[in-house]
Amino acid sequence: QLQASGGGLAQAGDSLRLSCTASRRTFSSNVMGWFRQAPGKEREFVAAVSWDGGTTFYANSVKGRFTISRDSAQNTVRLQMNSLKPEDTAVYYCAVKGLGAWDQGSSYDYWGRGTLVTVSS
Repeated sequence: QLQASGGGLAQAGDSLRLSCTASRRTFSSNVMGWFRQAPGKEREFVAAVSWDGGTTFYANSVKGRFTISRDSAQNTVRLQMNSLKPEDTAVYYCAVKGLGAWDQGSSYDYWGRGTLVTVSS
């Protein structure tokens, strides 16, 4: 029900924009978030946005470089990633939050398949 896209190869300092579109149902009343998992590492929180787009929350590692937004009309959440670093290399997942903290994976009920972002130095 969630399809992430926009990943690819980038060089350090470049920008990429990820999109996640929900199909077959809407999640207009849910917080939506992005997580990532680098090779050999645990999944980590990246960013989340409230149901109306008015509130956002970021991991310290991406604050000031990444921007999360949502377009409820298109049932889409986006992650604009600027000033990419090699350490941003990971598979990025979008997810829909249920109950719980915004930055905890266990709070999210629905997950997309992920899109790979590779940043070279």
